[in-house]
Parts: sequence; C-alpha cells; structure tokens
Amino acid sequence: MQSRYGTVFVTAGIVVRLDGTMRSGREIRSYDYVNRPYERVRDALMQNALTVFQAATKAAASRAQSIAAELHVDFGGFGVKTDINISVKNIEEMVVDTTSTPTTRLLLEWEAATMPKLFPLMKGELSVYPLTSTETQLDFSGTYKPPFGAVGKTMNAMIGYRIAEVSVHRFVSDVAGYLRQALA
Repeated sequence: MQSRYGTVFVTAGIVVRLDGTMRSGREIRSYDYVNRPYERVRDALMQNALTVFQAATKAAASRAQSIAAELHVDFGGFGVKTDINISVKNIEEMVVDTTSTPTTRLLLEWEAATMPKLFPLMKGELSVYPLTSTETQLDFSGTYKPPFGAVGKTMNAMIGYRIAEVSVHRFVSDVAGYLRQALA
C-alpha cells in the first residue's frame, strides 16, 4: 500500500501549544499516514508504544541486543546514527462528544542513549487520529534545544536543524511503515 507523508516544518522561538502550554526551542513537525483504521493503530500504540517505536527504528538483529531505539540520518553523504532512549510520558485519548474526531496523544521525550549532552533532548507529542474509516494520521510536533549554548546555536543554524528535521521525519515514517506492515 502506498502512504502519503507530510513535510517537516521547523520554526524557532516560543511555541504555544493548543492546550495553552508553552515550549521554547526549535519546533519540528512531521506527519505520515497509516492505511489502517484508527482503532487498530491506536490500540497498537496504547498497548505498547515503546515496542512499536523500537521495532520501527532498529533492525531485528540489533533490537535483540538493545532496548534503545535508533535514529539514523543520511545527509549529503554524511551518516549520523545514534541509539536513543525514548520515554512515553503520557498517553491520553480525547473524545469531546459523539460528533468529534477521537484523538490519541502520546507525550514523548528522547535523548541519545550514550553521551546525551552531545545531542539535543527532543520533547514532543505524537497525535493519532482518523482521516477516514481506513486511514489514520500520525502527526508529530516537538521542540528541541541544541546543546552547547551559543556554539550549539551556530552549529544548529548551519546543519543541526536539518539533521534534526530529517531524523524526526525518518522516525515518523519508520513508525508509520512499521504499523502498515504489522497491522496488515
């Protein structure tokens, strides 16, 4: 099955979320679609989101050796790969009334498994909601602060933001691809 995916958006500054909370740092947003019913996608993520993330982002042989997930980016012939520790801080399903679209939100954080001070800490929200009776959207919105203060901001302006946006897009795409296969 074919999937559609969205562009990654990156902005800087203070982000005010729909629930009124504020985050500072660079915002990244990416989305992808799973050609499966919302209920099946929601149930898979609610039952064990970490297993889904790990299975989606690591090769089977590597998964057996580590409980960390992995982010990987190829950027202009330069490969960046690091194991990450993902934590799911909260999962909530919101249904306002019988006429509204249900939405499941997973509040996530991830950081590098080794030498976390060398990589940014990502905080984000993965929203899951139905588009049709057979198609579900995964919509990630998160923020990160580059490490190393002013030097980190300069590095981020040159290439770091691009690595961050590609890695987030790859993460969302990997999760969507895994769910398409696992729920077939």
